[in-house]
Parts: sequence; C-alpha cells; structure tokens
Amino acid sequence: MKRLAAISAILSLVACQPDTSPAPADSAPDPLKSGYDFLQAQTQALQDDDFANPGFLWVDRGEALFSEAPADGKACSTCHNDDGLSLAGAAAHYPQIDEESGDLVNIEGRINLCRTRHQGLQPLEYESDDLLALTAYTASLSRGAPISVDIEGAAANWYARGRDYFETRRGQFNLACTQCHDDNWGKKLRGDTISQGHGTGFPAYRLEWQSLGSLHRRLRDCDAGVRAQPRDYGSDDYLAVELYLAKRAQGLTLEAPGVRR
Repeated sequence: MKRLAAISAILSLVACQPDTSPAPADSAPDPLKSGYDFLQAQTQALQDDDFANPGFLWVDRGEALFSEAPADGKACSTCHNDDGLSLAGAAAHYPQIDEESGDLVNIEGRINLCRTRHQGLQPLEYESDDLLALTAYTASLSRGAPISVDIEGAAANWYARGRDYFETRRGQFNLACTQCHDDNWGKKLRGDTISQGHGTGFPAYRLEWQSLGSLHRRLRDCDAGVRAQPRDYGSDDYLAVELYLAKRAQGLTLEAPGVRR
C-alpha cells in the first residue's frame, strides 16, 4: 500500500499519456546535485561520520578480504599495494570496457574478473556480502574523486542503450526514469524529495533496506515500483544504465559508501 501511494504521488506530477515530444539529447540536470543534497540533515550527518555510517561495516570487511590470500593463491593486495597498481580513484572511472573481453564491466564485474583470471577463484554472487564488501572497500578508496567515464569507441553503444532505457516509459504505470529525475527533481514525493537519480553514493546503505546494496538493487526497486519486470543483477541493461548515469553525473564526486533513505 505504501508503494502504491508513492506511485500515485508520482502520477500526480507527471502526465501518463504517450509522450510524443523528442527527448533532449544527452541532457543532465542543471545544476548537478548529488542525492546527498536531497537528504535530511540527520541522514547527511550519518553519511559524513565514518564511525556511524553503517556502510563502513562492509568497507572494513572488504579491507580484510582484500588482504586475505586464498589457498595456493594470492591476495588482491599482492597486486594492488603501494608498489603495484594503486586503486585510488579507480572506481570513479567505472563502468568501462574490459580490453580482453570487449565487454562493459562495473566494479563488481572487475572484482570477479580479477578472481577468475588472477586468483583461480570462482566469481562472487551479485549482492552477496563478500562482493558488496569488496566493492564498498574499493569504492571507498576513490571517495572524493571526480566521476569520469569513457563513452567513446566500444562504450558508445552501451551508453546509447543506457540512455534509451532511462528515457523509455515502462511498466503498468507507464513511467520513465527521466520523468522523475530530470523533469521533477526537487519536488516532494510523500515525505521525500525527488533526487536527480545519480549513483554517486553506491554501494549505499539504504535505511529502507537496513542493509548495504548495489546500484543494480536500486534500479530493480525503481522498475518494480512502476510495475515493470526488474532485470537481473549484472544484466546488460543495468550495466548500460550504470554507464549512462555515470556520464550524466560527470562533475560530481564519488561518495561511496553513501547513506540513502
């Protein structure tokens, strides 16, 4: 009932007749604002305090896993240390094309590629505590780094696919992401303020979930909210949307682990 009431409030902000007007080309909200800017003061304070921010429970676990060597293998820290490949700022440039496979990968995908290619390990399941922890730790090393992703070359089609998904109406409520996060950001939806929909705080601890979750979990929630069929975690559609959102957020900085409602 709570979700239905929220959707009804959205419908009061947007018209549900078919949209025949052309979508703006590669537009982003102006001025750019992080989801943090739309939080209540006490939630902002929770994110700002590394001791109180619940996301750091996963960051701490991720740091331990990062230095943990599997049997007959090597730890992540063996390669990624002060003398090797630094991860400072790296997460701000994902998703990106993996040169070996030609596929688009996000941080979760890169972690699993490292496990299978360099550690002789099985990939971790999406949304598992271990993958969330390693992702949160890796992302935390780039807090404050400006978002900057490449959408040229092989990434161009992925970017276009993500933009199309963001701008396409779907579900029984016939709503597109852009109608809330471009057209109506800053307006009230029940007790919350509609944000611009940037993923800069993810993986994030959502108070609604009482847990840390990935950006793909948030996208699944949005699709379910408009009564559309959610895509699978790690799906090509959600990877494409993640790339589009990262480019759309260029000019903002990475905040993970964020706290969101």
